[in-house]
This record gives sequence, C-alpha cells and structure tokens, in this order.
Amino acid sequence: MTLAAEQKPGTTRTLIEGVRRTVLRGGLRVVTEHVPGVRSAAIGVFVGVGSRDESPALNGASHFLEHLLFKGTDTRSAMDISIALDAVGGEFNAFTAKEDTCFHARVLDQDLGLAVDVLGDMITSSLLTPEDVEAERDVILDEIAMHDDDPDDVVHNLFAEQAYGARAPLGRPIAGTVG
Repeated sequence: MTLAAEQKPGTTRTLIEGVRRTVLRGGLRVVTEHVPGVRSAAIGVFVGVGSRDESPALNGASHFLEHLLFKGTDTRSAMDISIALDAVGGEFNAFTAKEDTCFHARVLDQDLGLAVDVLGDMITSSLLTPEDVEAERDVILDEIAMHDDDPDDVVHNLFAEQAYGARAPLGRPIAGTVG
C-alpha cells in the first residue's frame, strides 16, 4: 500500500514493520514509526500548501505565513513558543517547499505531548497581527538576500525557472522575490 492509497477514516494500517498509518475520523493522516530502544520522538506536521499553490502576485506567501506562525497565539507569545521546547532540550523549526509546508519538532519521548501541543497551537491559533507582518517583512528580505548569495540556491532557482518558466508556480522561488 502506498501512502496515497485510499484508507477509510477511523482505521489504522501497518505499512511496514513498525510503521503505521492512521486516518482519523476528520480525515487527518497520521504516520507513526516505533523504533525499539529509542527515547527520542519526532513530529512533522505537513500542511498541503506550498509555493506551487501561489499566484504570481502571492509568490512567497506560504513561506511568509510559515514565519508568521512563530509570532504568537492566544495562549503563547513568540517567546513562550521559543522557550517551550528549548526548556525540555527539544528543538523545532519549519520549512516551506514547492508542495507543502512542514512544522517539525524533536524531543524526548516523554515530551511528545508538549511538542504536539505547541505545534498544534501555532498552526491553529496564530494571531497574525499587522505589526508582526511588518516586522517579518525584513526577515524575509534578509533570507532572500542570503539565498541570492548562495550559488547552490541561485542555480536551483535558475534551473526551476528554465524548466518550468517564470510564470509557472514551480518556476518561481519558494521564498518569493524582492520586487
């Protein structure tokens, strides 16, 4: 069975030894892997929106939104979000790709609930204030400048533009452009 195969909500299937795929009643797909003897836990929340879903006018919006979700929620400030997993020795981050945006964390197994809570809060309850939008604009512009200074990134972006065309979503840079 592939991950893309249909599976009824409320069911669990074993994909390979130690790996299970559960589809919750609401349609959320959860893939878990148990590795005996390992005390760490990792979680990745993949949101099915990436740069390929953006119009030319919104190029970079998924990446921008990824950044904004770290700015605070109704129950956590940006500092609270940052400290929550650091306090237990965990780490978390996010990335935007052409196909999706991923928020991920790695913690000790005993702190998995905290990681799920923090990521869930960020994804479902971020405040997205106008002040944070303006503040994050400079961060994104700095990231774009860093990418423009990295030969690997420049070549990748040029290749995508040549392969797909500058007007196609897959031909545009994930982070957006300055102009």
